[in-house]
Amino acid sequence: MNIAEHAISAADSPALISPDGGVVSFGALFAGSQWVAALLHGAGLRRGDGVALILPNRPEFFEITWGCQLSGLYYSAINTHFTPEEVAYVIDDSDAKAVFVDASMADLAEHLRWANPEVNAYFAVGGELPGWRCYEDALAAAGDAPPLADGSEMLYSSGTTGRPKAVRRPLPADGNGSWAQSVLEMALTHRYEMTPDSVYLSPAPLYHAAGVNYTMAVNRVGAVSIMTGKFDAETVLRLIETHRVTHAQFVPTMFVRMLKLPQATREKYDVSSLRYVIHAAAPCPVDVKQRMMEWFGPIIHEYYGGTEGFAGTTIGPQEWLAHPGSVGVPMAGVHVVGEDGEELPVGQPGELYFEGGPDFEYFKDPAKTASVYNERGWRSLGDMGYVDEDGYLYLTDRSSFMIVSGGVNIYPQEAENLLVMHPKLVDAAVFGVPNDEFGQEVKAVVQPLPGVAAGPDLEAELIKYCRAHLAGYKCPRTVEFDPELPRDPNGKLYKRRIRERYWQGRASRIV
Repeated sequence: MNIAEHAISAADSPALISPDGGVVSFGALFAGSQWVAALLHGAGLRRGDGVALILPNRPEFFEITWGCQLSGLYYSAINTHFTPEEVAYVIDDSDAKAVFVDASMADLAEHLRWANPEVNAYFAVGGELPGWRCYEDALAAAGDAPPLADGSEMLYSSGTTGRPKAVRRPLPADGNGSWAQSVLEMALTHRYEMTPDSVYLSPAPLYHAAGVNYTMAVNRVGAVSIMTGKFDAETVLRLIETHRVTHAQFVPTMFVRMLKLPQATREKYDVSSLRYVIHAAAPCPVDVKQRMMEWFGPIIHEYYGGTEGFAGTTIGPQEWLAHPGSVGVPMAGVHVVGEDGEELPVGQPGELYFEGGPDFEYFKDPAKTASVYNERGWRSLGDMGYVDEDGYLYLTDRSSFMIVSGGVNIYPQEAENLLVMHPKLVDAAVFGVPNDEFGQEVKAVVQPLPGVAAGPDLEAELIKYCRAHLAGYKCPRTVEFDPELPRDPNGKLYKRRIRERYWQGRASRIV
């Protein structure tokens, strides 16, 4: 269902709870979406045109995305941590004819006015900006909305491995709206038993695919979604207790942050309302997930996939306990392929290729679109992993982060997962650095807890800790310290940025 139907059948039911505690009903959300649709139609946008939005987590975000989706437009939510040049690139690359920016982003807004002169209309949300139309005033002056039509998200990658790229699908013509959101709606209702009485919490930034698509899928179910500002572990627990949250979605980094709260803080909050906790976006260390199961109970579900839509697995808590570390059985055929292009036997890691899945393209990049295919027509996201004898898939790392040292392949995710749970660390990144004898060697850059002294003693302790749990060749030979490792607000580690420090003037495997 889309929100137009809920606006008729349950107009007063809450659809969104904003970070400041304000409530938006389904009736108000649909009305706002129609004002946006009218505004954009009046600005000359027609079916298939593009819209870009650079907004923090606030209710207007969904007025705009639903306004686009219900009037046949593509919408691109842009990472609010991109530089002005990166934002301008996405606006240009997406062919956006209208742009919405938060009024707090004055410097960015000024840059976009001269960097993207081809845009038809610029709107400032939540205030006024020179040269931009005030969003609220513009809505008040909008005319009639166009007839309902199906639009779609067109989301860009974070750009951690180069220029951001957009996944684009043909606009739907079956009345079901976004392909991704219709699939997620089915998963929420059938696999996770979500109903209009459910309460969903996701601390993810809304520009992330999971943030926007899952929340809009929850809207389709008719349940209420709670938006948060910047992730804070204790705030999340308080929201779960206050709103009696039934469904929540996290990434492994958020689990780690919650587990590192003092025991007394964790015990303050009642989380017994939770029925389903979902996680994805990165491999979750086995120890982290086991400890979350002990705390929240056996209610933690996992999925693996990409915005492209052709790769996908899910795994429930009981399955995972029987296959710890797995991300589940692939929904379509999976093939583990070696560097020679041949399939590898059970238990041996290689690059993962998948059969089937929906059509898509990387917008304006036919070479990139073609690059995900091999000669057999299978497609890859660039992830490495293996399959066990029962058909369960295990991820090891991204292919671009695999370390080749003395001819041996090393997957740094193992050491990274181990270090991130060390009691003296907040975060860790493990990757390969140049070694004249072996080609590469394993390096760790870690973020100590506040008050923990960084230096040779801690370095020795961490290397010894790794060697006690992993084969020596998988362990870092050196450890350096950083006061804050770069992650995006959804928990994705910008490992490329860290690793580039050590490859200046040298060829690396970064792509």
